[in-house]
Amino acid sequence: MLTATTESKSADPMSLADARFEAQKLVFGPLLFQATRLLRDLGILRTLRSARAGLTLEEITAKVEAPPNGVLVLMEAGLAAGVVRCEGERYFLTRTGICVLSDELTGVNMDVMQNCCFQASYYLEDSIREEKPVGLQKVFGDWDTIYPVLSKLPAAARDSWFKWDHYYSDAAFPEALPLVFARRPRRLLDVGGNTGNWAIQCATYSEDVAVTILDLSSQLNIARRNIEERGLQNRINCHAADLLDHSQPFPAGFDAIWMSQLLVCFAEEDAVRLLERAAAAMTPESRLYILDTFWDRQEHAAAAYSLQAISLYFTCLANGRSRMYKASDIIRMLEAAGLEVERESAILGVCSSLLTCRKA
Repeated sequence: MLTATTESKSADPMSLADARFEAQKLVFGPLLFQATRLLRDLGILRTLRSARAGLTLEEITAKVEAPPNGVLVLMEAGLAAGVVRCEGERYFLTRTGICVLSDELTGVNMDVMQNCCFQASYYLEDSIREEKPVGLQKVFGDWDTIYPVLSKLPAAARDSWFKWDHYYSDAAFPEALPLVFARRPRRLLDVGGNTGNWAIQCATYSEDVAVTILDLSSQLNIARRNIEERGLQNRINCHAADLLDHSQPFPAGFDAIWMSQLLVCFAEEDAVRLLERAAAAMTPESRLYILDTFWDRQEHAAAAYSLQAISLYFTCLANGRSRMYKASDIIRMLEAAGLEVERESAILGVCSSLLTCRKA
């Protein structure tokens, strides 16, 4: 039992009552997550948004497809979660509820948590102890990492994952393009190019650049379709490679090497080896560009909070050993690989930073 004596030994300024309240938020978080998701998906939050004078429980039940008792427990859970408030018998949507309903950042995070991570997180302790994605193996199949099977995931998981992944990177691409093309690269290597979105944007931005995507063959199948749909197959080449096979050198002769949200997908020792392979393929005039969401570079507390939490996705689902690295982590890895940061951008897009690197 916590006592005032226990509290007095800590330098934490939070009161005992407030600390206990914060602890209960953590304890009941999984249940309130599901209740909040259902308030969204059953249309209850949307119904409340259109009712400026609020709605009674009976009025809400009449507008949604759910039994009265279910609506009641969800509404009371919504009070605990802070997504609705109550005045007398009438319920109203809060600003937090509006974020859950219509904020894109909240939506993509909620969907990937539900469709990819929620069941897998049950196996977090096993994943930590075994240093492998036990959650992935128990929920989606016996794979070493999630990346070769992204296109084979159930539709809801696959679509949520790609929307989530693209949300963070794609918002930064328009601001990153002029920074990368300020040096007018003619040949660009896109390492871990995923669906080909960055390569397509590069080829659209500059008619003088030729892009090569280096990635798993399963990912390149998706990229090729996207490239062909835009008629860019003559300027974007796909090169299949297992990035974890460190005996394979990166192809040389490129003015720019691009890594977007790549290093976070690998354990530190593998990330360093990838950077070493990049350095070996570079000349003194080449530049390596690393776009990522570093939690120690964020301007808003919500961004840092989200990124710190997302590290657990890598543990239980992606590969078991990587995490959302701090910029200081990546800078240390770059130095170990014989590279140095020439320039660091301000925040691009939602919460990304761009490191421009050269050979030390």
